[in-house]
Amino acid sequence: MANIRARGGSVSIRVGGNSQDQSYLVSSDSIPNNGVISKQNQAGATTPTETPDVVFSSDLLTMMKNIGDLVNANFYFGLNFFNPDNETNAVLVAQTAEKILGDRLLGFQLGNEPDLYGSHGRRNSSYSMENYMNDYQTMINDLSGASLSNNQILIGPSTCCNWNETDIFNLGKSSPELFDQLCGQPKDGCGPEISERCGCLVHATEFWLIIYLIDNCKINGNVHDPQETFFSYIGHGSITGLAAQYVTSSQMVQAAGKPFVLMETNTASCGGFPGISDSFAATMWAADLGFQFAFINFSQVLLHVGGQDTYYNPFTPPPTNLSTSFGWTTGAVYYSTLLVAEAFGKSGNAQIVDLYSNSNNDLTPGYAIYENGNPVRVVLFNYIDDSTGANDYTANVAIGGQQTGQSSTTPSSVQVRYMRAPSLGSHNVTWAGQSLGGELGSDGRLEGTQETVTIQCDTTAQTCAIPVKAPSIALVFLTNDGLTESSPDSTVTQTFPTTAVTNKPNKITVSVDPAVLSTSNGRGAAEHDLLGSTSEGSMNSAPARMQAGAAAIWATFVGLSAIFFLFSTGAFVR
Repeated sequence: MANIRARGGSVSIRVGGNSQDQSYLVSSDSIPNNGVISKQNQAGATTPTETPDVVFSSDLLTMMKNIGDLVNANFYFGLNFFNPDNETNAVLVAQTAEKILGDRLLGFQLGNEPDLYGSHGRRNSSYSMENYMNDYQTMINDLSGASLSNNQILIGPSTCCNWNETDIFNLGKSSPELFDQLCGQPKDGCGPEISERCGCLVHATEFWLIIYLIDNCKINGNVHDPQETFFSYIGHGSITGLAAQYVTSSQMVQAAGKPFVLMETNTASCGGFPGISDSFAATMWAADLGFQFAFINFSQVLLHVGGQDTYYNPFTPPPTNLSTSFGWTTGAVYYSTLLVAEAFGKSGNAQIVDLYSNSNNDLTPGYAIYENGNPVRVVLFNYIDDSTGANDYTANVAIGGQQTGQSSTTPSSVQVRYMRAPSLGSHNVTWAGQSLGGELGSDGRLEGTQETVTIQCDTTAQTCAIPVKAPSIALVFLTNDGLTESSPDSTVTQTFPTTAVTNKPNKITVSVDPAVLSTSNGRGAAEHDLLGSTSEGSMNSAPARMQAGAAAIWATFVGLSAIFFLFSTGAFVR
């Protein structure tokens, strides 16, 4: 988290998901062994992830507040929406969370995937959008008496599968009386034609979606072979096709003056795929997704984090409650967050544009990042899986001049950082020459010397030739200020050596009784069978190396206007 904050300024974390609708706040002395959170197998679980029941104490919220203060993190928190007619505990959670988290509380999520409530047995099988809205209103009534300081802090609906978000918008057109009941008086000119609960709802702050490219839930015996599915993650078209489904919704939410958040995504629902979710292809895919959804005006994209047997985790703690110095595992998609954070920078004014580069080539997409109307960074992808050099290409970047009709402001030199791996199927990812180690080999700090390559530009041709190897991603800094703003600062949090634990790998100097360890808070072997899983079953097949099979691409031209014109669907202000 500190790595991301040092590059992008802040971090947003969501605490919730499937478990929130079976979670309850209890007193700290109600959890055995002075624990903060406890999970128990849910009797008759009907969800593919076999989500456990969860009880937690207010210490969880205190921990979140402390983490937030340390790394400038802010939080979304999911409220229990299982029975809106009797949610006194959810109201207590809301009051306690607001009191402890204060300004670090971004919002409360009401209902996680309510479009699946019927099929998962949490409501009757005919549960509809109208039913959800009525339940939402019941919760609003309950929370109205909770004396919350911020009424515009609710979020919903967080749909994934069966309800089309435009249908939710259009519900206001066909049922204005329902809109009036739920939204009250339209706010700031927002009319009943946009009734999606965050566009106009007085009590709502944002609109959220849950989006996955594919699933690994094995529902009704429907199993996706990872080796056959691997190609779905190679190329820009996979991302643009996914994003295109939400352009209209994004425009409607933007017109309502509300943020549009991709609350949950990752490579595949139900924990991802072995050989895909932990590969460099996933790194490139996640980075491309982040830029593309920014391009269509999504405000945030949140990557889902699961349990120990989840393949797509950005990072996974050691499998016991004793955190060794180098016992963490950093996942492939985590590297994409570093790239995206540096590309967006800390200004809060980043505007992301898809360049449709190289004639909109599927394997060599690119993006430009503008601040205050001026280009400051460029991102160049090469999805081709060929380490021989035959499919490396050179992008010639110019600012103004050429066909733009403007005076050239191309700099005399630019700086470049590269995201690289030996192949798309490789786990050995580096960002600017640095790595976070292998499985069970990380402490969250980048190892090695950061590499920033300086490229001299052709002052006669007014272009900068940027080599992009296959496969890799290049982040080009067009200005010194752009580089400085995105570079990690001196406040990156270090680890904290203690008298019990040294700061060297595999040098734990404290001894713990194994019997105590097995029953303590954390994932001990004694309670392994009681834990629910975010991925039903597991697979151990090794990743297969895939070839993209594209012809050689030698060069492409990227011309950037010195003045940025806002596109109707193409400007994203972070």
